[in-house]
Amino acid sequence: MSGLSLRVLSIASEFFPLIKTGGLADIAGALPAAMAREDVHILTLLPAYPAVLAAVSSEPAVDLWDLPGGPANILRARSPSGADLLLLDAPHLYARPGGPYHMPDGREWPDNALRFAALARAAEHLGRGALPGYLPDIVHAHDWQTALAPAYLALGAGPRPKTVVTIHNIAFQGLFPPDLLPSLHLPTSAFAAEGVEFYGQIGFLKAGLFYADKITTVSPSYAREIQSAPEGYGLEGLLRKRAVDLSGILNGLDVDIWNPASDPSLPQGYDANDLAGKAAAKLALQQTMGLAPDPEALLFAVISRLTGQKGLDLVLQALPLIRARGGQLALLGTGEPALERGFRAAALADPKSIACRIGYDEGLAHLIQAGSDAILIPSRFEPCGLTQLAGLCYGTLPIVTRVGGLGDTVIDANEAALADGVATGIIVPVASQPSLELALERGFDLWQQQTVWQTVRRRAMTRSVGWDVSARHYRALYDDLLRIA
Repeated sequence: MSGLSLRVLSIASEFFPLIKTGGLADIAGALPAAMAREDVHILTLLPAYPAVLAAVSSEPAVDLWDLPGGPANILRARSPSGADLLLLDAPHLYARPGGPYHMPDGREWPDNALRFAALARAAEHLGRGALPGYLPDIVHAHDWQTALAPAYLALGAGPRPKTVVTIHNIAFQGLFPPDLLPSLHLPTSAFAAEGVEFYGQIGFLKAGLFYADKITTVSPSYAREIQSAPEGYGLEGLLRKRAVDLSGILNGLDVDIWNPASDPSLPQGYDANDLAGKAAAKLALQQTMGLAPDPEALLFAVISRLTGQKGLDLVLQALPLIRARGGQLALLGTGEPALERGFRAAALADPKSIACRIGYDEGLAHLIQAGSDAILIPSRFEPCGLTQLAGLCYGTLPIVTRVGGLGDTVIDANEAALADGVATGIIVPVASQPSLELALERGFDLWQQQTVWQTVRRRAMTRSVGWDVSARHYRALYDDLLRIA
């Protein structure tokens, strides 16, 4: 199927631009092109959601009969970006309204265990050569939705490819009752601590972490953090035992899509040498979201799921400080109802300073990145994060907590870093209201020194946030895997 030397079957439940609820889709969508530059061909297996089928042309490839939930077909397709895809066409599992995981009313689909076990089981068949002319060297599973694939491959008979599971967010583990074991085509013997059992339930992610040959997560700091409680969410002991097989590889940003010089969502392009387009984007953003058209106001951005994990309750509490110092906030996101209500109420009370869009709009996300001066990401934990990478790329200084990939990618604008010319943002020491408000005060003070602010902004825009380094790390991981007997 490809002339590239190493073949990887990637399995994911989301894939940008076809289906997206978060950063997993961006990563799965960017990996094929990034790894092709490392002589790796990635073939991605996805569920054939209605939105995916509507966006691509497909053709039958192979029928699979032995799947949880019933038989299904594998379709061959290609994404709009040119990535090679295999789609698990199972209308009884995927042809339904709502998102990939939730019903239209927000509740999880009651058969999610079957829906994603079928995806993992299909990967097992493909890993053993079910698709004529294709036998992968490695099967790479992403998050709990696909993490049973290494288990199926390890528990089955016969030769198998090597396996990798990547943890994008360990807080989401895919836990289901043990009476589903037969329906999931798992042997009774696998329901044990040395297997798929996790505190009396079937743990999809736990199974992947136990059976996969290698484990990765999306930043070096997060790889360390999840080996201790509470960040490990009960899996820290297993991860410590497997520490030699665990590595953290930073996510990259697709800089073909996130590029302020050529971004079609902006009124005009810009780069670190010519920032006129950023000023134009700020005015356009203020007009689009109904904020006062004030170039002097320090405009903060939030592009996020509105959850406690992301520290958005702290941002809500800090709005009086932002308003008192003459700042503005442009927010785009959806999430916990109480936070949605809080930001809506704040925007209604002062629409010239606070703007709130509940939902997600890709074009508006690009305009917010370009038009804002700083982006707020005070997460309580953060595996990697992509919005701070986009902020760096667009000259929108990240204000982030020192957790996970946020601490790995942002250099605090302290005196030493400013003197050495390496600062790229502001670090919040801990996720608390006093710490965030102190960081905001530092931001306002830096904003008053426009020459310094612009120096930091230009330095941020020179940071390498693409996939080149990370792709080399993945290639090295794959090569290491294939050397294992």
